[in-house]
Amino acid sequence: MKALNARRVAWEAARVVVEASTAETYWWLNDMIGRYLGVMYQLKLAETRLRLLEDDEFTVTETGAWRARFDELLGDRPDLTPVVADLTRETAARLP
Repeated sequence: MKALNARRVAWEAARVVVEASTAETYWWLNDMIGRYLGVMYQLKLAETRLRLLEDDEFTVTETGAWRARFDELLGDRPDLTPVVADLTRETAARLP
């Protein structure tokens, strides 16, 4: 099994989460984030969605914020790296 680089996983996850936040995939992702990462991440996803639906100029800012969140999460809980990587791949596959 290939070792996962947590920083790379965090970056890719951030990019995909922000892209999915304004797509139909949001509803599925919201459930999965709540299930695997917890309600606080679910709330942050909802905030991202609202912010980007109001003004998509925040895409870069939101991507940076999510990268920082995932960096911190995976630094504290490296056991979640494969979970986040799988969630990212599944989300990307569901995007239009």
